[in-house]
Amino acid sequence: MVTILIIAIVLTALLASGFSFLKRAIVLAHPRGNKKMVEISDLIHQGAITFLNSEYKVLVFFVAVVATLLLIGLGLPSAAVFVFGAVLSAVAGNIGMRTATSANSRTAQASIKSVKAGFRVAFGSGQVMGFAVVGLGLLGVTACYLLFQDPTIIYGFGFGASSIALFARVGGGIYTKAADVGADLVGKVEKNIPEDDPRNPAVIADNVGDNVGDVAGMGADLFESYVDAIIAAMVIGSFVLAGTDGIMIALALAAIGIIASIIGTVAVRTKKERVFRAIDKGVIVSAIAMALISYIFLTQFLGTFGLFVSIVSGLVAAIIIGYSTQFVTSPFFGPTQRIAAAAKTGAGTNIIAGLSTGMMSTAVPVLTIGAVILLSYYFSGILGVAIAAVGMLGTLGITLAADTYGSVADNAAGIAEMAGLDKEVRERTELLDAVGNSTAAIGKGFAISSAALTALALFASYIVVAELTAIDIVLPSVTVGLFLGALMPFVFSAFTMRAVGKAAVKMVKEVRRQFKEITGLMEGKTKPDYKRCISISTAAALREMIVPGLLAVLAPIAVGLVLGPEALGGFLAGAIATGFLLAVFMANTGAAWDNAKKFIEKGNFGGKGSAAHKAAVVGDTVGDPFKDTAGPSLNILIKLMAIVALMAAPLLL
Repeated sequence: MVTILIIAIVLTALLASGFSFLKRAIVLAHPRGNKKMVEISDLIHQGAITFLNSEYKVLVFFVAVVATLLLIGLGLPSAAVFVFGAVLSAVAGNIGMRTATSANSRTAQASIKSVKAGFRVAFGSGQVMGFAVVGLGLLGVTACYLLFQDPTIIYGFGFGASSIALFARVGGGIYTKAADVGADLVGKVEKNIPEDDPRNPAVIADNVGDNVGDVAGMGADLFESYVDAIIAAMVIGSFVLAGTDGIMIALALAAIGIIASIIGTVAVRTKKERVFRAIDKGVIVSAIAMALISYIFLTQFLGTFGLFVSIVSGLVAAIIIGYSTQFVTSPFFGPTQRIAAAAKTGAGTNIIAGLSTGMMSTAVPVLTIGAVILLSYYFSGILGVAIAAVGMLGTLGITLAADTYGSVADNAAGIAEMAGLDKEVRERTELLDAVGNSTAAIGKGFAISSAALTALALFASYIVVAELTAIDIVLPSVTVGLFLGALMPFVFSAFTMRAVGKAAVKMVKEVRRQFKEITGLMEGKTKPDYKRCISISTAAALREMIVPGLLAVLAPIAVGLVLGPEALGGFLAGAIATGFLLAVFMANTGAAWDNAKKFIEKGNFGGKGSAAHKAAVVGDTVGDPFKDTAGPSLNILIKLMAIVALMAAPLLL
């Protein structure tokens, strides 16, 4: 039975990878558009590849140093799987980003025919990323287990994935927001020109940033969550069920999720469905398919109903949190519209309204995750909590596809604007972009919440591996550890926010310089120096991502060595609690400010160029590093610190 199951799991992982490459071939078969569209697309593509190549040079050094330390401290298997996890994470993100930067002009070109045609290309490119992540993730974890037959060693694989994810998220976030802030403050506020105006020197860097941050960064982020959730469930399952069955459950459920995601993509392509509802339908169909197949597998083959409850609770939680995020951040609902209305009296009131909305938005995710923990633990103990994390990430293939679609649609709208396509075509790409804004908000909410549940599963694994029966917070060392852990997300966010601010200052100065010194630029007679702005963002991102990355790796080790294993458990608990809340708050606040600005740009409260619009741009500028740098990076911080603690546990004991 186990042999058959392993074969089925491997074949499913290969199916996902094959499906990803098939969708890539289909997307690349579409025409790229006219000469101007190709030129803009090539600039974005080359800028993104240049950044990734520069980033990988730094990461190769980091991976080599850490692998050497693991080899000395834990042995060859841990070092080998660490490198393997890092390589697969980088490959998955690279595949997705290369496809996305090749699909942007193709989406704009397809939109000349119809909205539906443009949607197919953009969502198809998203599927490349989604299924590359789940295929390579499941294949990598399974290969590591088959090779070493010890699930605890596979934590090194998760550590490798987490390391790449953190640098990709932080570096990509700094890159994209430095460009975005520079483009907005000078272009929109000072020069009063449209968002994707080709006269703006920072506009290409901004579009590049959408890919390195929201495609490569998000891909690495969710690759890490996906494999960490599977590994945590495997380890806990091996202890709780004391056998191969406990290890195989997580792998089998991940394979079921891949099948369910493929089923969901068929629903997305249903011709009768409107674009706004197509992705929603696909996600819900995937969740239902996974629930049904999981029920058969868990009840008929394993004879357990409790774990099925955990799977369903994870799936339902993902949907609840995703759509609560959409409600808070969408321009179609009250919370964001109230933030826009507050801009009528200035930037200060706009910022206050956004902060209060973001703070309140933490309630639903926390209550939902709390309900999942209680329900899963009641039916299946600590293994149930880990399986709920697998359930939440089970349909990642389609969920990540929907998120990546948003970045491609955003780029396509920019290309349509910069290439001067017909008004009807620009309206179609703007419609696709509007759908993408919703999927991006849902994607960030999903990423943060799944990170919290995955981190809790890793925390539970740490308790098992560190041989702790309980963590006594009355002990002074544990109390200190708790506060230090709670402090970490704030210090980490301070570094990343400061990095965006420093890079943005350089970008603003450069954009102003070009408008002042390049004759005919404002009149559209001369092209700006796009590459100079790209190089500013690249240099800033690579320089500023080092300290936050090292902080995440070294802090848990220092706490464990100085205060002991139990205090390190308190450290993780504090970091997960504040990291989760702060991430939700920052991501939702930033997205709400962004969409409040867009709500005004649609003609409300005076429209573009009004006093309310200028105030909303300031709020959006503050929110840029909130939602695309610090907030999403916290997802990885809490997981990476838990993985580091797990890797260090044998040495501490």
